This record gives sequence, C-alpha cells and structure tokens, in this order.
Amino acid sequence: MIEILSNGAPNVVQDLGRNGCLSFGVSRSGAMDPFALAIGNALVGNDRGEAGIEINLFPFRAKFHQDMRFAVTGADVKTTLDDHRMAPWWGRTASAGQTIVIERPRRGARAYLAVGGGVSVEPVLGSKSTDLKGSFGGASGRGLMRGDRLDVGQVSVQSSQAWKVGLGVVPQGLIEYWDEVSSNCVTVRVLPAAEFERFTPESRAAFLHEEFKVTPDSNRVGYRLNGPILSQHEHVELLSHGIVAGTIQVPPSGQAIVQLAEANTCGGYPKIATVIEADLWKLSQAPIGCAIRFVLTDIDTAVAALQTKRDEELRIRDTLAMMSGRA
Repeated sequence: MIEILSNGAPNVVQDLGRNGCLSFGVSRSGAMDPFALAIGNALVGNDRGEAGIEINLFPFRAKFHQDMRFAVTGADVKTTLDDHRMAPWWGRTASAGQTIVIERPRRGARAYLAVGGGVSVEPVLGSKSTDLKGSFGGASGRGLMRGDRLDVGQVSVQSSQAWKVGLGVVPQGLIEYWDEVSSNCVTVRVLPAAEFERFTPESRAAFLHEEFKVTPDSNRVGYRLNGPILSQHEHVELLSHGIVAGTIQVPPSGQAIVQLAEANTCGGYPKIATVIEADLWKLSQAPIGCAIRFVLTDIDTAVAALQTKRDEELRIRDTLAMMSGRA
C-alpha cells in the first residue's frame, strides 16, 4: 500500500489509456507521456500497461507501507527516499515505512511513479486511468489527496538482488530533449491536417517558422498556445467531427490549441496539423512558458519514428529483464 502525503488534484492514477470508447464520447485518457510510464513499468517488472501515478504538481510525497519496487521516470526531477537521493529514470526497492519525495522538475513537466504490481484500482471501461472530465476511473475519478491509500497488485516476477541495488535507463534522445527544454524551445514534428490548405500562405509559413508558447491555460485535455494569429482564406463553419490527441485546432481567435491525453472526442474547429504520435511525449513534457516549434514531416517518417520508439521500448525491456535475472 502507498499513502499519499501531499495534496495535488492534478496528480492522478493513469495507465496507457482507455481504448475503443471514443464513439461513446469517452476520451482515451491515460498517461500524457506513455513512454515514460511504460519504461517505469519495465523498471519494476510490470507489464507495460500497468497503472502508475502521473505527477503534475510538486513536491509529491508518499509513504510505502510495505516493501515495494518502484521507479521514477519522466521529467528531470530530484527524488529522495528517506533523504537518500536517486537518479532520474531509476528503479529500486523501498522498505516498509520509507517516504519518497519528488521535487519540482528541473527540466520537463511531469513525472511518473511506477510500483511493482501496479496501482490496484477498479478498472472502468477496460482501463484504470482517471478521466477527470467524466469523474470516473483511478481514485474515484479525481486527483490524489493527502491521506489517500492506494493498494498495489501482485508482483508477477521474483525479486532479485538487482532490484536492491537499483536499475536505471537513459532513453535515446532524452538528454538532447532536456537540453531543448533548458533552452526553452522544443521542436515537434507534425503532419498537415485536413484544413491545412485553407489557411493563408502567411499563416502556414508562420506556423512552421515561428514559435508558439504553452500558456497557463493548459491541462491534460490540451495545450492552449500563444503565438502568431493563424487565419484562413475565408471563415468556414465545420460540422463537429472526430479528433484525437495531437490534433492542432484553430478557433476563431486564431490561437492554436493542441489536443492531448484527455482530448475531446469531437470538435468543429479547423485543423491545421497533427503532432505525430512519436513526438507527443515531447510536447507533453514541455512546461508552461516553453516555446514550441513545429516542423512538417510526412506519413512514412511518422510511421518509422513510431516504430523506432516501440523498438526502443522492447530493447530496454529485454535488457532490464536480463540484468535483473528475469531473462
């Protein structure tokens, strides 16, 4: 069992999302940075889709009430276990009674706490993810509060000495990404969306060559950006239609909105582009005030990039299994 010691409504139980429910008006939810959660699960010996805690408000404090494997991934955060410091993207074993503290990120926006066996909450519509808009899933459909106690599932593999010593990873491109965040400008790749050509040449050029900043009016549903006004050749009223995480919409204000983990299931604003799935984690880890640059790519590159990300996760999982004696 884990006891939450700090209030933080934005801190939520998430797995990799709720699939197959968009037609019912239910968003996918899930981790904003699914790669970080999946690797956290690999570090503690879980299946990739087990539920963990997504931490969006810091400092985060929790107490372990039993011996437990855990890992912290995602943003570049300072983590201490009873005042003993841990490196980012590292997993180890905590003893009953120990307390973990995760401080505000130096680089990045959100961290993930994965625990051996996963956070044990009742699945809703096939997922343990918290849907904050619908107030269901996770811990009664809400963020975590001081005093909450979360059960954990059964560990599916045998412990080994490697877990006592600790295991860590450095995913490909992570250090370079943190350098981008430090420079306050993150680059993500996009595909042109259905209404791309309806925007003026000047707007399309501005979209691809100027910076957009993440505003404070941003959350798990989407990021509202502040940047050049994006205008169409003529105003067109569209019927509401399906949208997904990564969709970049442009409302009448001309300021772009990027849909994210709890993306609306439909909308009628014109779409200028879509962030490719392999780069969504980069956008999700961009903190408030960070600048975003969009780079146009093609579908073959987008598919190849996603496959590369999936292959990397498999390599990391296989390597960790070998190092911990589970191969």
